[in-house]
Amino acid sequence: MYDVLIIGGGVSGMQCALVLGSANNKPYAKGKKIGIIMHQRSSHLQNAVFNNAIGIPAGTLGSDILINGKKHLISEYPHVAIIENEKVDSVFTSDDNYTITTNKNTITAKTVVLALNYAKPLDIAGLEQYIESHQRANVLKDRIQLRNYNHLIKEGLYVCGTLSGHRSQFAIAAGSGAAVATDILTLWNDNIHSHVHDKA
Repeated sequence: MYDVLIIGGGVSGMQCALVLGSANNKPYAKGKKIGIIMHQRSSHLQNAVFNNAIGIPAGTLGSDILINGKKHLISEYPHVAIIENEKVDSVFTSDDNYTITTNKNTITAKTVVLALNYAKPLDIAGLEQYIESHQRANVLKDRIQLRNYNHLIKEGLYVCGTLSGHRSQFAIAAGSGAAVATDILTLWNDNIHSHVHDKA
């Protein structure tokens, strides 16, 4: 049983995992089981080059960010479980939790964060009723989003990044993932607004 399972290993998913992982020393987050399904092959970062993202050297390849982001997560927050080489087939509510089936396993989580890209098709059973046309993408590209209010689809089910209706921009996707992480931390902290700052 995961306290939170993130589905998607792109910008928003990794940023969400990093913020959640960094809260490990907070009393309300201690012992929380966090996992991320890192299915990165379909990430739009695979073909990206960055020249306008703060703190990232111009010319950085998105494919390198995928590799280095995973290394960062492993080295700094090894308590975050990374699940690789699995593709999610379904997400269903089950006894106040969520049951996630992949091509290899069945996983249970109290909270699920969907951090996938906004391309069609979204072949995950249990999410069909939330799919709608993307409101901030070029109509000709025929992108999708999941119906949500401030990243929340329904209790315990979040969406971030482009699939939440944000534009495809690195900083926006990262911020969206961080926002969801702090919303989850706030819930863990008895609804007292929470975030994590590292100080020198």
